[in-house]
Amino acid sequence: MSTESLKDTTVTPVIGKPPSKVVVTWDGDHRFDGVRASGGPSVRMDASGKTGPSPVDTLLIALAGCTGVDVVDILAKRRTPVEDLRVEVEGERFAGVPGRVTRIHMIYHVKGAGIDAVHAERAIELAVTKYCSVRDSLDPNMPVTWELRLG
Repeated sequence: MSTESLKDTTVTPVIGKPPSKVVVTWDGDHRFDGVRASGGPSVRMDASGKTGPSPVDTLLIALAGCTGVDVVDILAKRRTPVEDLRVEVEGERFAGVPGRVTRIHMIYHVKGAGIDAVHAERAIELAVTKYCSVRDSLDPNMPVTWELRLG
């Protein structure tokens, strides 16, 4: 074999954030506890909904939390800090198996001195369409809609 046929096929990795690593441990019945692989606080999931949100509920919570962080940060950069934020999320589900989420609607309740609707709507739009890694990890064809309730 000639040395010309031994070409370097090493791919240069894309530099970015380190991978997220978690460990999920079964705790009987439909209960699971998730934690970062490096440790820290845990999250309880319960498919029966008795001791925690279900895995699908947890997905919707993650979406609301991810976009919420972005909304708070964007409005803080505008010097109109959020005093209170609550996000109601409804995920429509497929009737068959698996009962995947087919559509999501979020209602953002935002309060803060000096926050106007135009800037809050723009912050939500950017969070949902550009910055939230959870949204970007979902099927891009799945409709995700939202509305703002200010004050």
